[in-house]
Amino acid sequence: MGKKGKKEKKGRGAEKTAAKMEKKVSKRSRKEEEDLEALIAHFQTLDARRTQIVETPCPPPSPRLNASLSAHPEKDELILFGGEYFNGQKTFMYNELYIYNIRKDAWTKVEIPNPPPRRCAHQAVVVSQGGGQLWVFGGEFASPDGEQFYHYRDLWVLHLATKTWEQVKSTGGPSSRSGHRMVTWKRQLILFGGFHESTRDYIYYNDVYTFSLDTLGWTKLSPAGTGPSPRSGCLLCVTPQGGITIYGGYSKQRVKKDVDRGTLHSDMFQLKCEEDKAGRWTWTRVNPSGARPTPRTGFSVAVAPSHQLLLFGGVCDEEDEESLKGDFLNDLHLYDCTKNRWFAGQLKGPKAEKRKRRRGKEEEPEEGGQQDREDSSTQRPLEDIKEVVTEDGTVVTIRQVLAAPGPVAGGHCHDEGGSEEARGPMVEPRPRSNALLAVKHGLLYLYGGMFEAGDRQFTLSDFYCLDLHKMEAWKTLVEMDPKTQEWLEETDSDDDSNEVEGAEGGEEDEEDQDTGEEDTEEQPPPVEPGETFVDYLPRTEQHWAKLAWDSAGPGTKEKTVLKAAHTMARTFFDNSVSDAMLRQK
Repeated sequence: MGKKGKKEKKGRGAEKTAAKMEKKVSKRSRKEEEDLEALIAHFQTLDARRTQIVETPCPPPSPRLNASLSAHPEKDELILFGGEYFNGQKTFMYNELYIYNIRKDAWTKVEIPNPPPRRCAHQAVVVSQGGGQLWVFGGEFASPDGEQFYHYRDLWVLHLATKTWEQVKSTGGPSSRSGHRMVTWKRQLILFGGFHESTRDYIYYNDVYTFSLDTLGWTKLSPAGTGPSPRSGCLLCVTPQGGITIYGGYSKQRVKKDVDRGTLHSDMFQLKCEEDKAGRWTWTRVNPSGARPTPRTGFSVAVAPSHQLLLFGGVCDEEDEESLKGDFLNDLHLYDCTKNRWFAGQLKGPKAEKRKRRRGKEEEPEEGGQQDREDSSTQRPLEDIKEVVTEDGTVVTIRQVLAAPGPVAGGHCHDEGGSEEARGPMVEPRPRSNALLAVKHGLLYLYGGMFEAGDRQFTLSDFYCLDLHKMEAWKTLVEMDPKTQEWLEETDSDDDSNEVEGAEGGEEDEEDQDTGEEDTEEQPPPVEPGETFVDYLPRTEQHWAKLAWDSAGPGTKEKTVLKAAHTMARTFFDNSVSDAMLRQK
């Protein structure tokens, strides 16, 4: 009894310490949050002026990361919401809503009255009830200079059938946070972890909440057993057996004044609801076998049709007290919940050609070809051996067998009809972190994300899909050359920082100037003090219409171009007003 009582007191002491830390963080960050609240309120005032739903055919969304991409539960559509973009000097936050029609391969921007405030690093899940709903919780808003952060604790639902946003207010929910994870389980939303950061402090969470889609109420769970340590950016998925799997994530702690140490988590847990024990929840540590992913953060997650969990990309940071270097990844891993085993997502390669020949007769090899074929046939599979140090100091050796490089890409395979298939060159997304993933009809879709090269950050807007049934090769839907992306150095002049309106609209004029003169590009008409958008648009419409026509493809209708021009003007106007508010502060 004595030991038990002492253990309980120790547990209560840890809870009190965590509560004090959360209160301390809240107090220190309140001042900076008040500054950002004014800016967020300004943006909401602008959004409130929308009185009707406007759907505009458009190019693919502009480069972004930390957005959400969700598959419509009833239609052949993908839903993209929010995100962020950084051009070297300024951080752009979005609350835009885009719909991608899979059959038509076409994007539509949907403007709906009273949307959620601009945000990134939120969580969005879809449910099929009521014609389809998209539920969004939390996330963060960054100041344009990227130095201050406001974390949300609001819950929104987008009714897909009527295209209306609704804020759902309920007490007892999670605190303000971003980087958390959320899934649907039966008739509930399950939310885990995340973090809250201010200029001086930060705190990571490992709490679990449920939200009932029937009663619209929050409940904080207190699962039995030892669960994951506080973290953000982990994998959170529902298994076919009804459990909830948690893997990996990231957290950091202060080791001394102004020095933080990050931790890449590689452990796995399962959270189960024991129906026979009045709905009691329990944590269990899981030790999967197979080719485990190397420790990383910023990876993206989706669920395959076979209920396998998909993990793509991410970054492995090498930290010291003075620098941070990241190795970005583009590998694909699958976790089979029923076998408790990781598999490497090996692709077969695309089928480039198919030639018929007569049965039983081989084509005559060219001179030297027989020797090449013999060399290829004797190539053996390669072994990729990696040693990974886990959190508890254990060294784990991961041995992965890879196919030989020769025959897989360029070899032939014969079918019963005597056909001969050749595999073409492999296309794959470049390494990245914080990309968007979604699965629809057995196809895995990947959009955007970011990578770093030196001191520069590249934000992506390329778009790919992969047939998970065939596992042959990625298909490029939208290409992007990162080298063409604008990057403003911190030492650039203020005049250069004004040329960023394309970041919100997703379109930039990249035509070369043949005159050889510098700075000949016409600057956007500035917003006059006290001017409203109703007055600004008529005065500058000709300028924005010219930009829209220059960016439009052949055969674009005039009505579509004018809508794009108005969108560009609105984006520039909103950014100019927000910048003016910050300067006044």
